[in-house]
Amino acid sequence: AAGGGYGYYVDKQEQRLRQELTGTGVQVIRNGDTLQLVMPGNITFASGSSDIASSFYPTLNSLVKVFKEFDQNGINIVGHTDSTGSQELNMRLSRERATSVASYLSGQGVSGARISSAGVGPSQPIASNDTEAGRAQNRRVEITLRQLREAVKSRKFTDQHAQKYGY
Repeated sequence: AAGGGYGYYVDKQEQRLRQELTGTGVQVIRNGDTLQLVMPGNITFASGSSDIASSFYPTLNSLVKVFKEFDQNGINIVGHTDSTGSQELNMRLSRERATSVASYLSGQGVSGARISSAGVGPSQPIASNDTEAGRAQNRRVEITLRQLREAVKSRKFTDQHAQKYGY
């Protein structure tokens, strides 16, 4: 296939995401044909809240734009917390944060069929919970973009996509 098929599609999507998210604090991480967006808690939600921070809406709107343009991925949203507070509170808060982001994206026209959300509480730290700086890193939302295998099976990769992305 010309251009490497889905890998080429991900190349183009990664390029657009990096362009749209420059200066937002969101990390774009590529692992093979999977893209991961890491959004630190200091830009997404107030401490202890699942209400999206008003300053985060422009970033989410940039994601909406790219997700509509590149509509052949599944969008998996995972909320994370630090280890302060009870396990029950952290699980609820992480689920609610992931759900808030999912609801916003679908409310802005991103297909809900592409979106899943979950909360994992403090179970997947990326830094030590022994320091404030580490806890701040652990409070985050991650979005993982993966190929929709069902899209390939149901021929949603239309001729238009094939031409546009070099399949």
